[in-house]
Amino acid sequence: MPVMAIDQGTTSSRAILFDESGTPLASHQVEHEQIFPQAGWVEHDPKEIMRNVRECMGSALARSNLSLADVKAVGITQQRETTVVWNRHTGWPIYNAIVWQDTRTQAICDELAETVGEERFRQTTGLRLATYFSGPKGRWTLDNVPGARAQAEAGDLLMGTIDTWLLWNLTGGDVHVTDPSNASRTLMMDLDTLQWDPELVAAMGIPESMLPEIRSSSEVYGEVRSPASMRGVPIAGILGDQQAATFGQAALSPGEAKNTYGTGNFLLLNTGTEKVLSQNGLLTTVCYKLGEEPAVYALEGSIAVTGSLIQWLRDNLQLISSAAEVEELAKGVKDNGDCYFVPAFSGLFAPYWRGDARGAIVGLTRFINRGHIARAALEAAAYQSREVIEAMEADSGVKLTTLKVDGGMVLNETLMQFQADLLGVPVIRPQVIETTALGAAYAAGLAVGAWEGADDMRANWVEGKRWVPEMEKKQADWLYNRWQQAVTRTFDWVPVGQKRMAGPQ
Repeated sequence: MPVMAIDQGTTSSRAILFDESGTPLASHQVEHEQIFPQAGWVEHDPKEIMRNVRECMGSALARSNLSLADVKAVGITQQRETTVVWNRHTGWPIYNAIVWQDTRTQAICDELAETVGEERFRQTTGLRLATYFSGPKGRWTLDNVPGARAQAEAGDLLMGTIDTWLLWNLTGGDVHVTDPSNASRTLMMDLDTLQWDPELVAAMGIPESMLPEIRSSSEVYGEVRSPASMRGVPIAGILGDQQAATFGQAALSPGEAKNTYGTGNFLLLNTGTEKVLSQNGLLTTVCYKLGEEPAVYALEGSIAVTGSLIQWLRDNLQLISSAAEVEELAKGVKDNGDCYFVPAFSGLFAPYWRGDARGAIVGLTRFINRGHIARAALEAAAYQSREVIEAMEADSGVKLTTLKVDGGMVLNETLMQFQADLLGVPVIRPQVIETTALGAAYAAGLAVGAWEGADDMRANWVEGKRWVPEMEKKQADWLYNRWQQAVTRTFDWVPVGQKRMAGPQ
């Protein structure tokens, strides 16, 4: 029986119905507004997201020619660290959702580094003290929205990442829950107990009454009450988007990895039931927890800007009219012309964790044209991926032999070939590239018996296309070294007094 996945991403929301073989049956997608109140701030309207999700659910079901009775369950996956605070009585957000890319919380992170210590957070949560994560976003909201702190202390406010916001609304305000894959991105969850750490919650300045209950990634949380077209269907799976993609790629054994090319890039390596604390600028995160089974952990390399750079070329510079056009332009030149685009729009994430960095295009000459700029923008995703892969190899001691890829950018064959060239290993795209949504569907379906277990998911995974290296290693290494030179040019741009993100010392 089919399972529906809600995939609420940074730029759009989708609902996709999958059959028992993991094949998409029908889908609907709606973009939402990106709000930039000032430099470094990124917001979404949570009410708009909720409206769009309901529209997507109804439209996907209508397009499928299935009836409500056919849908076995709903799973949720979403843009992990994006944070909403709302009134539990009215259901209204007290402020816009603060997006994972937002950097306004640097001062809060600096304060926590001094009062609690970066190592305390890293040892307990597996995370760096960085603006990326949810806890400081909630704290900022309470500190800056008039009356919010008093409402929170009175027990009137709730907080959650977008999965929690969706679940609460879809169940008519009955269920305030998240899963460990999302809770592990807050700077407040203990990786060992999979519960909120009272000391870190208090240090964050967030009343624990605001926080959702942490339950497994695969169980029935409640039933859909709205939209009416989906009423009564159990909501039975929650996974953060990158963990969902790992699940959807069937990277279910220790040592298996995937790289998602979306708004940003996220490389996850399954480390099994053992948590591995990185020594090379990566994050330790919960990959998934299925019902009563032990949690599975992952090492993660997070890259802030890849696909959103192409969106920026389209919307801000109007260099292209559509995302597809970037490949046409890039193919019009034989190489990047020794031009490198480092998209440090919100600082640099893994492996640098430099909040003081800002974007730069390096190597400009009169020779450079829009084709070179387009190519440099595409190549930036591949260079950044090699950086986190090298860090992951150093942490795990395992050498990459192939790379499984997914996400919207993997349709760009020029990029995929360059990625294979740069890494010197085959790059493999699955037949079904909607792996994030598929992972959420699997999590929900496992809870209600639509799939039996890992063997079913592995059996559903089918290779779609493979790219093998064609470039000489010497040339690939030369390009990569030039990229690393370019990266250093982005450091120390933010004025003195604004400290960098926490990172490896």
